[in-house]
Amino acid sequence: MADREWFEKDYYKVLGLTSSATEKEITRAYRKLAKELHPDTNSGSEEQFKEVSVAYEVLGDAAKRKEYDEVRRLGPAAAGFAGPGAGGFRFNPGDVSDFGDLFSGLFGGRRQRAQRGADLETALHLNFRDAVLGITTTVSLPGNETCRTCGGSGAAPGTGHVTCERCEGRGVLTDDQGPFAMSSVCPVCQGRGSRIVTPCPTCHGTGREPSSRRVNVRIPAGVVDGQRIKLKGKGAPGAQGGPAGDLFVDVHVAPDPRFARRGRHVTTSVDVGVTAAMLGTTVSVDTLDDPVTLKVPAGTQSGTTMRVRGRGVPAAGKHPIGDLLVTINVRIPEKLTKDQRAAVEKLAHALREDVDHE
Repeated sequence: MADREWFEKDYYKVLGLTSSATEKEITRAYRKLAKELHPDTNSGSEEQFKEVSVAYEVLGDAAKRKEYDEVRRLGPAAAGFAGPGAGGFRFNPGDVSDFGDLFSGLFGGRRQRAQRGADLETALHLNFRDAVLGITTTVSLPGNETCRTCGGSGAAPGTGHVTCERCEGRGVLTDDQGPFAMSSVCPVCQGRGSRIVTPCPTCHGTGREPSSRRVNVRIPAGVVDGQRIKLKGKGAPGAQGGPAGDLFVDVHVAPDPRFARRGRHVTTSVDVGVTAAMLGTTVSVDTLDDPVTLKVPAGTQSGTTMRVRGRGVPAAGKHPIGDLLVTINVRIPEKLTKDQRAAVEKLAHALREDVDHE
């Protein structure tokens, strides 16, 4: 039973918190642990990641957290989990309906109510072009599925379940004490009425094993490094018909040796020879798509920025399309031959510029 885990698991401890933690502290702790334990980046952490996700599913929901705190406050004896001598439920035989309602509320009500799936986090690494133009891609998310070794029974192949000897298959132990009765869940079979002879070596008796699922995600044009994108309904599936949780994608954009961003604009640079800058020329400039031809006017100075319209970040919503901003770098030769130097000196003289002669 999933609810029985509420007595056995300290979800606050799983997240490294105390019961007085605020909602923000719970969310911050979950995101930190989920990132550290994500199976895509930390092999072998599937079970820990699952445990952290379950803890957040309960503590991250205000209603579930309140219910969990109340159940934990009542303690195992209040739910009939106590061992010998620990008590259990006490009820008046003349008021059996109250006991039934309480027992159903603790064990049946939550299982039957639709539950929203847990929110999940994942990291997505993009190159510069895909971040600017947008992309539809897939991410791998951890999950679980029916154990392929035991078919979900929890028992090792060739073995099975036997009736619990302690409770004789009833799942509960009852101790009559005159006008009162004490009832507790059987500690041997945990209320199932049967027990596994030999647990499955793959799932260790749970009937489930870790798996992964691929989810298609659409990354809009213009995302930047460090941006977090919320994909509604792409998280963990809900239980009992409940809605799925959300998926939070942390985007990491790799730098590009040719391009950078300035808001909605893409920036780059191009080298032009000194004489070409003086006389004017045309150059081919790389863009995120096909190259374009740029006309460089005569007399263009080094550091001049020219604009190629419509070659930046695509339009999105209220954001207009960006441009490509091209910085002109005038390339000056570091060494000259004797003839080249003579030609430059002649030009300097014609331009009436002072030149030091070596």
